[in-house]
Amino acid sequence: MNNEMRIDMLRGMMRIRAFEEKIQELYLAGYIPGSMHLSTGQEAIPVGCCMCLREGDYLMSSHRGHGHVLAKGGEYKYMMAELYGKKTGYSRGKGGSMHFAHVAIGVLGTNGIVGGGIPIAAGVGFASKYLESDRVVVCFFGDGAAETGAFHEGLNFAAVLQVPVIYIIENNQYAISVPRKLSDRLEDLSVRAAAYGMPGETVDGNDVVAVYDAAKRAVERARAGGGPALIECKTYRWHGHHAGEPRDGLVYRKQEEIDSWKEKCPIRRLKTQLLEEQVVTEADIDAMQRGFQQELEEAVAFANESPYPDESDLLRDVYIAEE
Repeated sequence: MNNEMRIDMLRGMMRIRAFEEKIQELYLAGYIPGSMHLSTGQEAIPVGCCMCLREGDYLMSSHRGHGHVLAKGGEYKYMMAELYGKKTGYSRGKGGSMHFAHVAIGVLGTNGIVGGGIPIAAGVGFASKYLESDRVVVCFFGDGAAETGAFHEGLNFAAVLQVPVIYIIENNQYAISVPRKLSDRLEDLSVRAAAYGMPGETVDGNDVVAVYDAAKRAVERARAGGGPALIECKTYRWHGHHAGEPRDGLVYRKQEEIDSWKEKCPIRRLKTQLLEEQVVTEADIDAMQRGFQQELEEAVAFANESPYPDESDLLRDVYIAEE
């Protein structure tokens, strides 16, 4: 892998981290309504996976999907406007944090239903195959979703029809407040792929290069007609299940555990490597961060200045009016 790609990876992860930290601040200050789920600490997964995709490829995500949308080409200002419930947002202010969609960049929707996107992704993959397109679908979900009936139904459907879908489990160790050790008896969730006759692989979800390599193999295989694959990325969410959770999740986990995972920060890992190899300088990194902060300030101003949906928007994008 060349240095330019690794710099792009660092930039992509830093861009997601900057957004998540800013919206957490805004949410806790009362500027953002509804519920919000942060992916701080998980940035390597969307970046590593989406760098394998073409512009026309599809993405489906979960309730913790800000990073996925950004990695697929989402812009701060339209995402911020959506979080504020404004008309200029990606879902015209009607979806909020859990329901981003922007078909133009291949984002077919984040989904507030746990596991809800898994069978839908199989259907989208079938459409791609039926239309003889080489577009692939990447579907992100958490370890909790891997315990749902939708997981079995979706993966079985995808395998039987050999559709081009890559299922990505973001195993962040908790399903809301339930730790992995209380969910099932498996060490690696990827072994379930064998039950459906598809390849499965578990990787370090905090190593963006490892994520990229695994995703690239699966994407190339799917695009060539080889069918679906399952990749488990082991990672950790730094914050509680949702942004306003009491004590930020310390009710059911210990600070020592959080601190130990922060030492494995995917951004720090890659940044340290690039600095030691003199691929980038601290000045380069500071310039990136300043750029993101400027972009975020402009996004907040855009959201504040944008109008709310009005009554005439109530049924827009819901029903098609007959002539």
